[in-house]
Amino acid sequence: MGMPWYLFLKEKNKELHIQCGLKLIKKGFRPLGNDTIMKKYPVEKSEAEWLELLGPERYAILRKKGTERPFTGTYNLHTENGAYNCGACNAQLFQSTNKFDSGCGWPSFDASIEGTVEYVRDTTHGMIRTEILCANCGSHLGHVFNDGPTETGQRYCVNSASIDFKG
Repeated sequence: MGMPWYLFLKEKNKELHIQCGLKLIKKGFRPLGNDTIMKKYPVEKSEAEWLELLGPERYAILRKKGTERPFTGTYNLHTENGAYNCGACNAQLFQSTNKFDSGCGWPSFDASIEGTVEYVRDTTHGMIRTEILCANCGSHLGHVFNDGPTETGQRYCVNSASIDFKG
């Protein structure tokens, strides 16, 4: 059995460093999920800035990969025409024409706007899933599953707290 690709995280000179075997990757990359390193995003803030901007509930979901309880989110049964933007950076992510009621308790979409969402393998909680992140700021949106009822076959299961509606 091999060792994980990352050995440890450490803070040095206020820059995050990740040691990968003999190679050192400096700030500008960050670990996501269990086994992926992603590059810097166009919108970057310190965790303190994100917390101040988002407030505790949205920060826990968008930046710490939390989730809201099913059937409690503002946009679960929302049906107005418009766009759904990232709750952290306001980047447009989903169109209302792609929204459907999946009965799962979270807003569901069968597609994102091309190039606005990143996909990351997520092996937390004893499951293998695909996490979805805002491609503009790296914020956690939810997960995408291959069990959607439309022709795309996709179900983007999104936290209401991670998006804002613009009509």
